[in-house]
Amino acid sequence: MGAEGDQVAAETDLFALAQMIADNAGGMVTIEDPVSHVLAYSASDENADELRVRSILGREGPREYLSLLRQWGVFDRLRNTDEVVDVPAHDELNIKRRLVIGIRRPADAQARGPRVLGAIWLQQGDRPFHPDAAEILRGAAAIAARLISRSLDTPTTEALLIRRLFGAGGPTVDAAAVANTLHLHSAGPAAVIGFAPMAGERAPGAAVGGVLRLRAGAFRGDSVTTTIGDRFYVLLPGYRSAQAVTAWARQLIDGFEGRHSLALRAAIACPVPDLGRVAEARAEVDRVLDRTGATASQRRVTTLAEARTAVLLGEVLDLVGARAELHDPRLRALLDYDRKHSASLRDSVETYLRAHGDVRDAATALRVHPNTLRYRLRRVEDILGMNLDDPADRLLLEIQLALHRRARPAE
Repeated sequence: MGAEGDQVAAETDLFALAQMIADNAGGMVTIEDPVSHVLAYSASDENADELRVRSILGREGPREYLSLLRQWGVFDRLRNTDEVVDVPAHDELNIKRRLVIGIRRPADAQARGPRVLGAIWLQQGDRPFHPDAAEILRGAAAIAARLISRSLDTPTTEALLIRRLFGAGGPTVDAAAVANTLHLHSAGPAAVIGFAPMAGERAPGAAVGGVLRLRAGAFRGDSVTTTIGDRFYVLLPGYRSAQAVTAWARQLIDGFEGRHSLALRAAIACPVPDLGRVAEARAEVDRVLDRTGATASQRRVTTLAEARTAVLLGEVLDLVGARAELHDPRLRALLDYDRKHSASLRDSVETYLRAHGDVRDAATALRVHPNTLRYRLRRVEDILGMNLDDPADRLLLEIQLALHRRARPAE
């Protein structure tokens, strides 16, 4: 497919490619992304089955059939091989035979982005597939890979303008000019939402961004979206209700975890006075995302006002952590003592501080006698040269212990 494939890719788009496949292989075509959302399709006729109709309308195919595809290993083969998979008809579900091939970047491709880009599905109509249908699909998959990769790797002028509006990719833009280009209202309140993976989750790929973009468009037709790093941002111009925005973000996150097994979290900045403040709002959202989501107990959808303690404390620890002269060397003596004597003085004093100085509560949490804890606390005071009855000493020790936990979370 070398030079010929490049030439075809340069002169067509996914919809034209879908129709070309249908004309040359026989049947009806859908081109889908990795999460089975339809990117393009060929013309349909009266032989289109339920799966095709529902897929093009933006809904999932029958659950029983999708379950069968998983049981048959179809999705695994599409992800891991370049072969054309022959999927038999399922009369009970009124689903006809299909040929399908995965769309995948070449193994030696240097372009950034996901390896698996989607799949091409060819549904049989009232006539058999053409004899060379499998060969047509293999060539089409190579062309589709070029088309999709190009769209992922080369942002459009509009996409670049949107990134600039959010404060990324270059100097600040004239918000009024961008609003005019994108046909948005530049004045009045707006909302900015940032989505990010929960701690330990994989970064959302292009397909995930596509689904989020669709959901945002369904919520508000004038929504503007962009992906920056591993975060996805939504601008809702003319926002009216913070409660509605919060409810939508929470519903989207819950649905995404259920359908795509990806745990996301969100931060909201609202109201944003006008589009000239979108970059500031994104910075506010990033402050929240940077400092929340580390534990399952934290809110999955929040704002700076709701998370201010976690945000400010995290930023204070950043400032202290960045300056070696603000690290108290006395804490090292306590840690060295624990290591040398196989002791647990650090755990004991941390539990005591979390109990707000209540020895009995702390001893209960540690499952030791209160007198045992009192002895340990005296040893801590001797080693550190601190007085745990002094609020200033306690505050400093809590900050230093928080820095240590951040540097060694597993300890």
